[in-house]
Amino acid sequence: MTDDTLMQPGFEYCFELRCRVDGPIQLGGTTPGDGRHFARVAGGSFDGPRLRGTVLASGGDWWNARGLTVALDARYVIQADLPGGAAGIEVVNRGVWRTDDATFARMSAGGQVSEEDLYYRTAFEFRTDHPDLQWLTESVFVGYARPEPGLVVIRVFRLI
Repeated sequence: MTDDTLMQPGFEYCFELRCRVDGPIQLGGTTPGDGRHFARVAGGSFDGPRLRGTVLASGGDWWNARGLTVALDARYVIQADLPGGAAGIEVVNRGVWRTDDATFARMSAGGQVSEEDLYYRTAFEFRTDHPDLQWLTESVFVGYARPEPGLVVIRVFRLI
């Protein structure tokens, strides 16, 4: 006999990343906005119930835009504040950003958008050898992102 009941996913809120990013550099292509781009991660901070610290000026965000859908691939380093000192964590963060014409027009005019206004979701891989941070390497993490002036803000959740 099989059980057809599906387990419902649960999430634990861990922290919010506030990453400063430089302006984008287009990496080829002839249509402004479309194609490959890069933006350097220029620093920032993160804070939450499970972890806090600094986003180091390191790495960046590579993305490929096709109309109003963007494939994201970011790699950078964060430094956690721990009781015994700071510990580095490599972050690999991939995701999808997509929106509609009306929301994009509002964004282009300088208007604010929320996490509900656009699909801006990411999946994380954290890499560190620090013994107090192994929980980051042993679970799956997802993020809900939103833009703020000069920042990418991502709320990070652990799938439980």
